[in-house]
Formats: sequence, C-alpha cells, structure tokens
Amino acid sequence: MVSSRDFRPRCDARDVTSAAMAAACGRGLLAPLGGRLRACPRASLRSLTSAAPLYDVVVSGGGMVGSAMAAALGHDIHFHDKKIALLEAGPRKEYHLPESYSNRVSSISPGSATLLSSFGAWDHVCNLRCKPFRRMQVWDACSEAIITFEKDDLDDMGYIVENDVVMSAVTKQLDAVADRVEVFYGSRAVGYTWPLPSHSCDTSPWVQVELADGRRLQTKLLIGADGHNSVVRKEAEIQNIEHQYDQSAVVATLHLSEATDNNVAWQRFLPTGPIALLPLSDTASSLVWSTSHEHASELLTMDKESFVDSINSAFWSNVNHSDFIDAAGAMFRSALSLLKPSGTAVRQLPPSVANVDPESRAVFPLGMGHATEYVRHRVALIGDAAHRVHPLAGQGVNLGFGDIACLTHHLSAAAFNGQDLGSLKHLLRFETERQRHNVSLIAAIDLLKRLYSTSLSPLVLLRTWGLQATNALPPVKDNLVKSQEISSEF
Repeated sequence: MVSSRDFRPRCDARDVTSAAMAAACGRGLLAPLGGRLRACPRASLRSLTSAAPLYDVVVSGGGMVGSAMAAALGHDIHFHDKKIALLEAGPRKEYHLPESYSNRVSSISPGSATLLSSFGAWDHVCNLRCKPFRRMQVWDACSEAIITFEKDDLDDMGYIVENDVVMSAVTKQLDAVADRVEVFYGSRAVGYTWPLPSHSCDTSPWVQVELADGRRLQTKLLIGADGHNSVVRKEAEIQNIEHQYDQSAVVATLHLSEATDNNVAWQRFLPTGPIALLPLSDTASSLVWSTSHEHASELLTMDKESFVDSINSAFWSNVNHSDFIDAAGAMFRSALSLLKPSGTAVRQLPPSVANVDPESRAVFPLGMGHATEYVRHRVALIGDAAHRVHPLAGQGVNLGFGDIACLTHHLSAAAFNGQDLGSLKHLLRFETERQRHNVSLIAAIDLLKRLYSTSLSPLVLLRTWGLQATNALPPVKDNLVKSQEISSEF
C-alpha cells in the first residue's frame, strides 16, 4: 500500500505556475480524463477557459470532511485573499436540534476537537449536543480478557457527536467566511480535465471541472473529499486497494434501563464481530454492531423486544466461554498481578438496554480501502476518498480530520510563501506524513478484525494473553491511545 511513483508526472521542478503566467499563456491543449492527449480547437478552448471562474481550491464533496476542509482553509489567515469553492450534491439543510438522537454518530478524538476549534466549529458543537466519555472498556466474548483506557488526569478521552451536529457547526463557520468560500449546493461534478505536467503559452495550467448543470470551474488545486467511491480518485486513475468485509454494521439509538453517568464507551468482541455501546446522554446510547450480513438482516427485521434482548445478551452472555481458556487466562492474569500489582483492570458492568428508538435501526456494509497515492499534480485526496477503515476503532472521521489538519498546514505555508498551491512539492509532504500514520493504523485495525473473528482455541488463547499483557502495561496502553489521536500541531 506504499505509494508508487512509476506513473507520477515528472513535474516537481516545472509545476510552479504563477497567476500572472497563467493569465499570459493559460490556454490551449489539455490532457483529458485518463491521461490521453487530445488536440482541442484553440479558439473554442480559449472561450471555455476564459468563461470559467478560477478558484484557488475546489473541494469536491460536502460531507463532514469536505466541509471541514473548506472551512479550515476559509478561516486560515494566509488564505484571506484566496477563492475557495465547495461542491455539495445535496441541497442546503437548515438544522434544528431534534428531541431524539440521530443513529449516525462519530467518536471525535481530542485532536479532532482541536481541529474543529481552530476554525470555531467546536463551540457550536458543544452548544448543540455532544457527550464526552472518560473511559473505554474492551473485552472478549470468548474469555475473561479485558482492557481499559482512561487518562490519569481524568480528562475526556473523546466525544460522541451526531454527524448532523458536526455538519451544522461546520456549516455555520462556512457561512462566516462566505466571502472566501463559495458553496455550490445541488452541484455535482461529472467531468474533470487535467492539465499537462508542464505547460506552454498554448496550454492551461489548471484543472477544469464540469458540473452536471453545464457550468464549468477552474482550480489550481482540486481536493477530492467525495467518499470511498470517489469520482476524483477514479478519474485521476489513482489505484485503490480495497476489500469488502463479510460484515455489515447495524446502528440504532438505544434507551438504558436507568439513568447513569454513562461516561464509558463499551466494546465487546464477539466471534461474529464487535458490538459497541457509545454514550449519548445519561439515559441514551448509540449502538454500532458489526456482524454477518445474514445476522444484520435478522436484527433489522426482528421485533423490538427481541432486538433489545439480543443486544443485552451480546454484552452479558458467556455462552462462548470455555473452561480451558478461562483457566489459562486466570493463571496468566495471576502471574501478571504478581509482576505488576497495579496493572490489573477494574471491570465494570455495561448498562442494561431497555428500549430502542422507532425507525432508528439501519444497516450498511463494511469494507477496507486505501489509495496507493493521495496526491497527483494539482489533486489531493482526503477522508474516505483516500482511506476506508472498519468502525471497530472509531477512527474513520478522525483519520479524515487528521488529513485536513496536515493538508491545511502545508497549504497555509505554501500560501504564506507565495507558492503554487497545486505543486507536488508540498502535496508530497502531506502524502508522506499521512500515509506514514494511516497505513499502520489501517493495517492494525484490519488485523484486529481478523484476529477477533474466530473462536478457535489457539487464537483465542493468544489474543487473551496479549490483551491481558497489554492491559497490565500502562505505557503500552498510553502509546495505543496516542497513536489514535491526531495532532493539530503541524
């Protein structure tokens, strides 16, 4: 999954193009989709490019990651004189906080909260609705192995936030920089024309974007934030390594049997996949249950009482335990307690579920994907367009926000130094930094998914001992937590 440079345009030293040079000679031949060259009538091309407005950055995809990318650039001090466009296929939505919770939520890391704070969105999130959690408990359904995570200073480990709340907060901050960021609602890109690696007075240096309604835009940098089925990635012919898991995720909004502090994120690894209970309030939690496609369909259609019983059983039942594994785990745990008395975990019992919100149950397929390259000349990929992960670690949107923090840092430095925003010089730095972080995390998540998708005794014993040993070593646990947090200090 490491990037290959065999097919990258050799243009690092020739792609620095100023606006003045573009104005003087930015017309002529273009490289159409797929990299095949085609001569275009000079007069007609000149009329097309002169009529199309030029933007410094166009972000394709107006979801959480794409919108946050546009907002971060719009609020950046070095982008005060730049023009940014955001393409969103759907209409603008006016958000009014409903009484009930949405079934689509994200676990926001402290680093992601810092990113959202950098352009003023996090205050809006806190004023709307979010639930911090201070502890995580993860345990195996096939043994007594358990691992807990919490910070010594009792700080928040993360925040469970509805996706609609994040979108509302980011949209408010986009409105605040409407003079710099133009949002094209109901607009979908249907075609891209790429510039040649080097241009003359008869070639255009910009990416040409054609919208479904016939309008055209030009941009110095196109950022693809259009999801795991990214059109930008496909049209740029960037290879994507992907795998469809034999699992679907069932999500729902649940009501607890009684009010609690509810500041713990719970996850149990079942042989069919992990089940997670994420706090929304003192009386409500969000369910994310990864399981086989067949079982997911059953969960979706069963009556309310059976569904609630299935959830409680998944968290409480020891039907998958064996005497051999329990005895071996107990012996190993005793040995660890002698070597490291303070390293044993205090097990908490998860809350009991009493009810499920009507119409909140939904299912979606799971997969893994990773683009071999994040950047090309005047193109960058972020979020699910660049990588897709299993939800077991809750890192999907955090990886995307990490991409934003890194790319914004490098683009801000380029703008400050008067450099071409679409140059590979700084885009490659972004790619190197993010791939170094993302590839190892994606591989680790994929390995965990496979390791816990079996009830074979040798593997169960191996992961039991591994989980117990990790839990007994606080420095190792601290590194695991830090590896999942994104840094906003670039």
